[in-house]
Amino acid sequence: MLASTPKTSKSRNVAVTLAVVLVNAILHSSIYLFLRDTNLPSVLYALLAIIWGVLGVYSIYWSFNWAVEQYPDIWKRRIQPFIFVGPAALLLGWLLLIPTLRTFYMSLMDAGTENFVGLSNYAAVFTNRLLLTALRNNLMWVVFGATACICLGLLIAVLADRSSFEKLAKGIIFMPMAISFVAAGVIWKFIYFYKPGDEQIGLLNAIVVAFGGEAQAFTSMLQPWNNLFLVAILIWMQTGFAMVLFSAALKGVPEDMLEAARIDGAGEIRIFRSIIIPAISGTILSVSTTIVVFTLKIFDVVMVMTGGQYDTEVVATQFYRQFFMYRNAGYGSTLAIVLLIAVIPVIIINLRQFRKQGGF
Repeated sequence: MLASTPKTSKSRNVAVTLAVVLVNAILHSSIYLFLRDTNLPSVLYALLAIIWGVLGVYSIYWSFNWAVEQYPDIWKRRIQPFIFVGPAALLLGWLLLIPTLRTFYMSLMDAGTENFVGLSNYAAVFTNRLLLTALRNNLMWVVFGATACICLGLLIAVLADRSSFEKLAKGIIFMPMAISFVAAGVIWKFIYFYKPGDEQIGLLNAIVVAFGGEAQAFTSMLQPWNNLFLVAILIWMQTGFAMVLFSAALKGVPEDMLEAARIDGAGEIRIFRSIIIPAISGTILSVSTTIVVFTLKIFDVVMVMTGGQYDTEVVATQFYRQFFMYRNAGYGSTLAIVLLIAVIPVIIINLRQFRKQGGF
């Protein structure tokens, strides 16, 4: 019997790979359609979905790995990234890239997405007073909220690292992270609660009145600085996140380097500025960009606390109103794209930092 030629072997391997992909696609599509169209009890439906999820991931991994093993080593190294990352990249493109392109297309259309209006929606965003207010408020959230989270998180991490109650202190400060922003909004709405002419049940106003002061409507007074009372909720929740990451980074700073600096006569402030900050600069950048992105997308707190009233609108709340309440798909899509454009530079900075740290 004649041995198979390299060309034949290569063709067979490609055919096997395509067959594996096709079989997986047909199999899992069939299971999905079965679960979608079958009227099963909720418990049984959930059980089957969990079993399918676990076994499905294993079967995909095993079959793809088996297909890759059929190739020679030189081809195996080239094909592995495409075989294992390819499906995830396609799914990511389907779930993110296509909707983003469609949103951009809709931003060039009128309210009903029937007539092309070009960049008129974008011009309106930067000339409409209400939208300019939302952009200003987003800037306030970033400048005051993100900055405070980062500075307080770093300060607490440094101080707690030297305390005998480190674990307790960090646990208490990190605890708000376990609460959703909606729940946090409800809690702080009670704290700020104000009812003119009646006995105050809001915690903050009760304290003010107890010390002889006058109750205040904190979330509606001193506009636009009333936004800072909402920003306080972000600080309360995200400072713990920053603290935990900074604390982990601080433990990675070589102790002998710090001791050498102290022996040379450097003070604690000089050590902090010249040694600790440069050593954890990567973590500072990563935490900063993460919190900034989160802050730019803020929505829950504003909707729960004020509903966007009293000059507290942000871009995300305006997007919700325009798209879902006023049915202005063109304008709403424009706001979504503006928000995306604001976030992209921060994401790029984060990815570059991740690459420097050897992430990819």
